[in-house]
Amino acid sequence: MSPRHFLNTQDWSRSGLDDLLARAAQFKRSPLGDQLRGRSIALVFFNPSMRTRTSFELGAFQLGGHAVVLQPGKDAWPIEFDTGVVMDGEAEEHIAEVARVLGRYADLVGVRAFPRFADWSVDREDRVLRAFAKFSPVPVINMETITHPCQELAHVMALQEHFLGREPGSSPEQVLRGKKYVLTWTYHPKPLNTAVANSALAIATRMGMDVTLLCPTSEYVLDARYMDWAARNVAESGGSLSVSHDPDSAYAGADVVYAKSWGALPYFGNWEAEKAIRERHRHFIVDERKMALTRGAVFSHCLPLRRNVKASDAVMDSPQCIAIDEAENRLHVQKAVMSALVR
Repeated sequence: MSPRHFLNTQDWSRSGLDDLLARAAQFKRSPLGDQLRGRSIALVFFNPSMRTRTSFELGAFQLGGHAVVLQPGKDAWPIEFDTGVVMDGEAEEHIAEVARVLGRYADLVGVRAFPRFADWSVDREDRVLRAFAKFSPVPVINMETITHPCQELAHVMALQEHFLGREPGSSPEQVLRGKKYVLTWTYHPKPLNTAVANSALAIATRMGMDVTLLCPTSEYVLDARYMDWAARNVAESGGSLSVSHDPDSAYAGADVVYAKSWGALPYFGNWEAEKAIRERHRHFIVDERKMALTRGAVFSHCLPLRRNVKASDAVMDSPQCIAIDEAENRLHVQKAVMSALVR
């Protein structure tokens, strides 16, 4: 039986994830349906979005449902998440009421809430998402917090499509096993959320790939929770996990290169101290020279991407880039998730 919510892929069995991916593939072949006819989803955005909002709204519409978009502090009241607090500040209502009221109106609730980038020990608790899941009487979907499970599924779906095209005799469940997968940090002028990196590490190891986490220094290794998830996934699914700080050796023989920028957790909330490290590692850009070291690797990124900062024009415009396919697949996997969770 599937979990009640879709908060992260680690909560789901491998067979449950495979079922979601198969359902998404079916929606890609036949986009329209009535699985959400007469149903609704409340999409709560604490942070901006383009792909996530568009794909969820259109996905609900294409399955006969209706999406309502809410932005607390803009077109909805500011919300308090702490318990036992005297609410004499900015917040007008408490999550205990918000989640339960939305659950009386809608059949699903989606939540997008980035870290506040002040204290990782607080942000890693994912309290906004967890509070919605605690109080909501209907299923809650993570639209990106400190993980991004919908992006994970879209990413894996794009990879499966690519390699099935090269290896037509393989099954979607097995085609990624044993592939060398490089999750590479890239430079960005400001520190970013670790959500996509956390999720990419989790799903790549879940699929039995040989995963290399490439980052400038040990300070950029991801939170122990996600490194532990990856180690557990390797033990259960096969493949391997290693950490590298050397781009040339990491890229050598790779089948997949996935790029993302993220901030170093030891400097969380103190980004000026981290800035000098970031500036010294601009050469981590994904470019033609590095891609030439691979085994004809496919390249992707979750988007948005700063060209010639994270990846060169030549890489982004090459036939090996499947970032647009991955972005399209957000629509299909979110239909799969919504239709699987709605009661």
